[in-house]
Amino acid sequence: QVQVVESGGGLVQPGGSLRLSCAASGSIFSINVMGWDRQAPGKERELVAISTNGGNANYRDSVKGRFTISRDNAKNTVYLQMDSLKPEDTAVYYCNVQIGLYTYWGQGTQVTVSS
Repeated sequence: QVQVVESGGGLVQPGGSLRLSCAASGSIFSINVMGWDRQAPGKERELVAISTNGGNANYRDSVKGRFTISRDNAKNTVYLQMDSLKPEDTAVYYCNVQIGLYTYWGQGTQVTVSS
C-alpha cells in the first residue's frame, strides 16, 4: 500500500509564490516518475511537471520559467516551486507517483491566485 500526501497550497496574490510538497510512503521499492497535475474548475486535468529518477524534468509550456520541480529521493518527496503565479494557475494540484506499473495519486491541494 502506498500513500501520497500533498501540502503547501493556499491563497496567493498574482505575482506571488507557493511551494507544494508531496510525500510518498508505504511499500515503496523504487519510484520512477514523480509529478504534478492540476485541474481548474470546469476544465480537464492537465500535466504541469514531471521529474524522472534520472533527473530529467519536463513542464507544460504555460509554466516554463515560472515553476520548478525537484525531488528528494531519500525522502520519497517531490516539490513544486511556483513563482510569478497568475490567476490562471488557480486549480487543485495533484501529486502523482509512478512505482513500477502503478500510479498513485494524492487527494490534491487547492491553489488560488487572486487579488
